[in-house]
Amino acid sequence: MTDRLPLPQELWDTIPADAQAAVLALVRSLEQRIATLEERVNKNSTNSSKPPSSDPPSVKRRPPDPPSGKRRGGQPGHPRKVRELVPPDQLRQVIECKPPDCRKCGHELHGDDPEPLRHQVAEVPPVRPVVDEYRLHRLVCPACGISTCADLPPGVPKGAFGPRLRAILSLLAGSFRLGKRPIRQLASDLLGLTISIGMIARLERQAAAELEAPVEELREHVRAADSAHIDETSWWQGRARVWLWTAVTAMATVFTIAPSRGAEVARGILGAAAAKVVISDRLKSYNWIRRRQFCWAHLRRDFQAMIDRGGESAEVGRRLLGHSDRLFEWWYKVRDGTMARDTLRSHVATMRFLFRDDLRAGANGGCAKTAGTCRELLAGETHLWTFVRVEGIEPTNNEAERSLRHAVLYRLTSRGTDSESGSRFVERILTVVATCRRQNINVLDYLTRCYQAHLDGRPAPSLLPAASAADQAA
Repeated sequence: MTDRLPLPQELWDTIPADAQAAVLALVRSLEQRIATLEERVNKNSTNSSKPPSSDPPSVKRRPPDPPSGKRRGGQPGHPRKVRELVPPDQLRQVIECKPPDCRKCGHELHGDDPEPLRHQVAEVPPVRPVVDEYRLHRLVCPACGISTCADLPPGVPKGAFGPRLRAILSLLAGSFRLGKRPIRQLASDLLGLTISIGMIARLERQAAAELEAPVEELREHVRAADSAHIDETSWWQGRARVWLWTAVTAMATVFTIAPSRGAEVARGILGAAAAKVVISDRLKSYNWIRRRQFCWAHLRRDFQAMIDRGGESAEVGRRLLGHSDRLFEWWYKVRDGTMARDTLRSHVATMRFLFRDDLRAGANGGCAKTAGTCRELLAGETHLWTFVRVEGIEPTNNEAERSLRHAVLYRLTSRGTDSESGSRFVERILTVVATCRRQNINVLDYLTRCYQAHLDGRPAPSLLPAASAADQAA
């Protein structure tokens, strides 16, 4: 320590022992603080959870793969893909094109080709809303003089917009992340429709109420599922910072905007089923979960952070990252069917001992942050290997992170929501859009059916897989 102090040895020797101890303690404290600040400054998408868009220009991207020498586009032997032709019964018209004469000798040609080449041209006609006017007559009773006004027919909305038009406006917000002003402009340019910003907000509140029941069904589905991915990101509601959560199962994606990222919110989303396997990062809000899979994509960023710290942490980080490289190599082979799961278990059984030894080395090292990360992984070691033991569990939380990406882009363009009702619309429309995409359901058709069901006094169609199939059959 004394060799790093800018003091001659003879001067240092004149300082009392108590003062020397105090100076050395201060230097250690300042060095630790400098190291912490440098690590904070050097954080980027490769060694933390920061998005790539926040990386400074100094961060070098992974170099592109070297040229393969092949021409761009489809390679020889690649199956040709063409757009499917529209069935004949859905065509507006069929125009028969026949050559008048031979292209070689000019002789006049007659007859039909039994299998002509079919060339289809798609076009969109000018879009204008179809407006129905309901004239409600108010008639005076000749007997008592009281006037009576007619009611709207059943199924007719009290507002000025029908269910399909409302579904389009909801889709522009929930799927294409347009704000209210762009929606108003697009409605004018594309549909020739005049609509105010206040009316768009009112329709969103109405949509949130009508989507409540099917979204709540999906919440129950997530609570009862055998496994789920979960993640969260910051959100703004007015001037208050809140949190947007996502939970993903094989057939559903559910979003929740909550005031905190605490364990009580996670319990409400996931339910209390002890047998459920949860794939997540290492947020302490998930520590109550018994069966859990740590996200190895997050771990790799932690290992890179160890390398970036330098010193003895760098060697520990390199060894841990090397283990993860081999693990993912094996996992990709299992996923594409070129390695049996039993072989993966055998490989991992051997690697676990080496991985544990490297974690112990990091836990006993001199870097506090590296030691803390290694101790945390040693304490939750069983959560590193759940995907090896349990069929159908992924080693990463990519499913939840991908679902959050759409919501994060929504937040970047809108900066969140202004009110509680706005948050309810966002979480429910994002849930419907993501779940429909996951089940290959046309979102516009579903929203239209949902809004029409409300007008008809019927329950909203379910998005649960079995119930959804029954609704489609009906």
